[in-house]
Formats: sequence, structure tokens, C-alpha cells
Amino acid sequence: MTTVNFSELRCISWPQASPGERETALARPSSSSSPDLIMAVRRILDQVKADGDYALRLLTRRYDGCELVDLAVTAAEFAEAAAQLSDELKTAIDESRRRIERFHRETRPQPIALSTAPGVMCERLPLPIVKVGLYVPAGSAPLPSTALMLCVPARLAGCREIVLCTPPRADGSADPAVLYAAQSCGVTRVYKLGGAQAIGAMAYGTECVPRCDKLYGPGNAFVTAAKLAVSQEPGGVAIDMPAGPSEVLVIADAMADPQFVAADLLSQAEHGADSQALLVTPSAALIESVNEALHDLLKVLPRIAQASGALTHSRAILVDDLDSAVQVSNDYAPEHLILNVADPRRLLLSVENAGSIFLGRYTPESLGDYTSGTNHVLPTYGHARTLSGLSVQSFQKLVTVQEASAEGLVAIGPTAITLANAEGLTAHALAVQLRLRAIALEGRP
Repeated sequence: MTTVNFSELRCISWPQASPGERETALARPSSSSSPDLIMAVRRILDQVKADGDYALRLLTRRYDGCELVDLAVTAAEFAEAAAQLSDELKTAIDESRRRIERFHRETRPQPIALSTAPGVMCERLPLPIVKVGLYVPAGSAPLPSTALMLCVPARLAGCREIVLCTPPRADGSADPAVLYAAQSCGVTRVYKLGGAQAIGAMAYGTECVPRCDKLYGPGNAFVTAAKLAVSQEPGGVAIDMPAGPSEVLVIADAMADPQFVAADLLSQAEHGADSQALLVTPSAALIESVNEALHDLLKVLPRIAQASGALTHSRAILVDDLDSAVQVSNDYAPEHLILNVADPRRLLLSVENAGSIFLGRYTPESLGDYTSGTNHVLPTYGHARTLSGLSVQSFQKLVTVQEASAEGLVAIGPTAITLANAEGLTAHALAVQLRLRAIALEGRP
């Protein structure tokens, strides 16, 4: 029988907890970005910046244990990858891609044009980021779903160059499911590179890998630290969002199925020992039943070590009512929020902070990870207070346009002159005054 190290979710009575105890209950696991790790990442980035492809091959040999002649995935490798996959898996990838495409196509930003005064037209145009770099992890669990979540919105945004890096396996090949998912989205510029060296390659450019304008995708502590480092350099690339370990908060009422709740908690806990899962409920009996279900379900998980490790710093929080549960969730700002209650849409009206929300007993977080159509690249570590999950807009910038006729300048120009003079910016006022004089000389009204 598999040994279960996890005992039970530590229960916190929210009404009786002090402010300090509440803060501790909602604290994330400590960040793994130690000074030593940051220094190691800096050395890797400096190597890539200085030595390009030579450094990439050297670092791949050191960290991935394989020799690479070609860093780029070839057409033959794409064909071989597709041949290796079962029809069932390819069908699942294709079906999920179509749903993700539909949702992201319908929710992408649209051009807007409106007249703000007679003769004055203002517009907003979504323009693609030209060169984007995508990172798809492939460590203990290859993630073809992440390839879909990154490639689909990048293609819909109209990015001219899409570069994807994913770590090689011991034999020097890339994960076939990741390759199939990328190719199914029309992305074929794929490199067998992982870790901080992949981030450095896309941030600086090498003989083989083009320099990108913005980097996207999750990864381990090295990848996260590398993304932050390159984004903070003068003139450095942009990144999608600060990434952290996976997390879920489940709000459940007394009628919730404890096995459903336990499985949802484990679906995030199994990502890694630094993940976190929180249960918030007004039912003490449910907490007890969920703990029993966790013990039973853990025994059948191949990733029991990761899941049980994550559960040691996960929590069950007992509240007075469901409205209080939403307040706790808003304070935590979870990456994933599951509302496993009888009337989830009532609670939805009070949600202020969450990366993605899952309503009702039949909506596990797993659907959003794979196939509902929404994106699973989401803000973690409380960044859901201010940041959104990945979308087509993440791969675009919104540019404003304005056009004024002579009539329009006459209508609103004097206001601009008054404000410019109030701010002491004489040239601003002059740029309008000269045009108004020219219009007057032309005899226009």
C-alpha cells in the first residue's frame, strides 16, 4: 500500500482567529527564489548573452543530459511526433484547440471608432506584438495543454514571429504531444531548449534563436527568476506576468460532495510540493469528510509525494456563512476559485479577485486547464488583484488614433490652448494656435 505522509488539512476558525492568525492562514509558501538561485540564473543568462548557440548547447548538455546538433525542431521531427501519438490523444488536442480558438476569437479586442466632437474622430486599434517567445515546460509532466494556451491566442493576435521553446528529453527529442499541439496551432518555429537558458535565448537572441519582444508561459523557479531578470534589464523584454506555484481556493457549502472537493484540491496539489489548496466553508462536517476523502484519493495518485507535500501547507478555513467565505477568497486572490455551492451565481456577484472562476458542482478546475475554452495561464501569488489571465489582448498593444478636420480643430482647439497655457507648455498651445490662424486666413468658419 502506498504510504500517505499527509495527515489532514489544518482547520482555522475564521471568526475566532486574530488578524495575525488570519494573515498566516492565507500566506503562500515561501518563494524558492533564493539568492543562490538568482545568482545561478544570472550566470546562465550572461553565458547565453555572451556565447549564443555555443552556450545553449553547453548548458543543454549540463542540465538536460543530451547533446544537440540542431536546436530547432525539424519537419521530420514534427512528422515523427504526430506518428507517435494515439488517435485518441490527437483528437483530444484538436477538440480542445477548437474550443480555445472559439473562446479567444470571440473575446479578442475589437477596433473602436467614435466621434468625440463634430469633426473629431478617435479610434483604438489592437495591433499585434511583432515577435513573441513562448515557453512550454516539459519536466516531470509535459504540458501540451500549455502549448495550446499560448499558441492559440498568439496566432489570433496576428503576431508576425512566434517562437516556442520546450526542454529536450534525454534522447534529445522534444515531447511529441507538445510538438503536435504547437503544429496544430500553426506554430512550427520550435526549439529544444529549457530552463533559464531558453529564456535567455529568446530575450537576447542567438545565431539560431531570434530575439523576442515579449515572453510568455509558466516554468520552474529557474524559468521564473530568468523571466523577471531579463524584464528588469534596461531595454529588456516584457513578460506576461510574474509566475508562481499553482493554487486553488474552493468555497463549498454543506451539500457539496466531499470527494469532488478533495479531488479539486488535489488537482492543484499534485503540480508540486510548493502548490497550495484552500477549502473555505461554513460546514465543519464537510471539512472532516473532505479530509477523509483526501486520504483515500491520495493513495491512487502517482504524484502522491508532490500532492501530500502541498497539502502540508494547505488549509481548511471555517467561516460563519458563504458571504464570509467570499470575503476570505477576495483577501487571498486565488489563481483558481471554485464555487461548489447550491447558488454559485449569487456568490459570483461578490467576487473581486480571482484568476479564473468555476461555478457549481459539475465544473472542476480541470476543465479550464484543458478543454473548456478559457486560458489556464493565470496570475498566482495574489497577483489576481491586479492582473488578468492570458488572452489575445496579452499578445497585442492597444494603440489610439485621432483625426481632426478644420471644423474639429476650431471646435476643441481653444480648450487645448487654455489647458496648455495653464500648464506653462507654450509650444503645445502654439501648435494649435498656428493651425487656427491658418484656418481663419483660409476663410473657413
